[in-house]
Amino acid sequence: MKYDFTSIMDRRGMDATAVDGLGSRPGFAPERPKEGFDAIPMWVADMNFPACPTIPETVAERLKHPAYGYFPPRAEYFQEIIEWHEKRNGVTGLRPEHIGYENGVLGGVVTALNVFCSRGDNVLLHSPTYIGFTNSLNNNGYHIIHSPLVKDEKGIWRMDFEDMEKKIVDNKIHAAVFCSPHNPCGRVWEQWEIEKAMEIYKKHDVYVVSDEIWSDIIRPGYKHIPTQSVSEDARMRTAAIYAPSKTFNLAGLIGSYHIVYNPWIKDRMVKEASLGHYNSMNVLSMHALIGAYKPEGYEWVDELNQVIAGNVDYACDFIEKNFPGVEITKPEGTYMLFVDCTKWCEAHGKTIEDVEKAAWDVGVAIQDGKMFHGPCHLRINLALPLSRVQEAFDRLKKYVFIA
Repeated sequence: MKYDFTSIMDRRGMDATAVDGLGSRPGFAPERPKEGFDAIPMWVADMNFPACPTIPETVAERLKHPAYGYFPPRAEYFQEIIEWHEKRNGVTGLRPEHIGYENGVLGGVVTALNVFCSRGDNVLLHSPTYIGFTNSLNNNGYHIIHSPLVKDEKGIWRMDFEDMEKKIVDNKIHAAVFCSPHNPCGRVWEQWEIEKAMEIYKKHDVYVVSDEIWSDIIRPGYKHIPTQSVSEDARMRTAAIYAPSKTFNLAGLIGSYHIVYNPWIKDRMVKEASLGHYNSMNVLSMHALIGAYKPEGYEWVDELNQVIAGNVDYACDFIEKNFPGVEITKPEGTYMLFVDCTKWCEAHGKTIEDVEKAAWDVGVAIQDGKMFHGPCHLRINLALPLSRVQEAFDRLKKYVFIA
């Protein structure tokens, strides 16, 4: 491979919540390991790979000029976004006026909801549910109505369209948050699934906020379908939120963006985001995006997806062979596993808290799945060098899932 996905980075003391945050937030962050074990960060959703080289190169070049004052976004910023979506997702007709800066995806989700509905309104989400949605919607006074995803006969997570429609009607819902690809389940929705969901939303006049931050991290053989692309109504009904942060591990630089084709929604989102005077672009995050979306960035992401697919295959095969009763559906996108330990815990007289504590003690810093509405689940980040993934699962076998 051309890029480095094997080096083990020492992130201690380098502003990494994944490592330095261990033990800092009981109930959210894993505990620190016992003496004798180093921490393998497999919880918070960032990657333990060096950034695509064009990102620090582009930022460093901008830093050579010693002035960092007020600025308008460069035309290059918009053009790189347009070309990225055209080349990777087949998007046509995207223009600069459809693109708007957001300090973060969750901020964009809340901004759109503030346009679509009133505080206290019911909002439809699928469960399991990303904790960021739970916290941000609750903090802003929205009432979440969950429509549970269900597994089909092949163990694939599917939307329950009948339940979605019933929940929309019964709860007078006019806004939904749609996660594509889905976090934490890892589904890359097929076109017919998105079409059917959007038909239901159209039928009941439900506006949609589509979080597509994971859209670049797709397993080979699958393809991300932008929600706005499935119909003209979907294009005009949906505010889609994207970012290079998940794809290129740039969350610490801040910088997301929305794509909104409907001028009625667009104007009101811009106005809503301006009210708190917080939603302004950072000059270095602009240049980081430009560096990420260079030709080398396309190659880097393609290699990344191969590496993650290999890690997923290794982890799922290891679980199947060594942890009887632990169930996993192989994710089609994202780099997260959502692992169901219900049967294993029942067979061994353990709780999910017992499993987590045993893992944390030996440095396998996996995440509690309960906060994602997985009652006996673990959420495991696989965006690490394969050698670290192998070490983590060896420790789980030796110290945690002991036959």
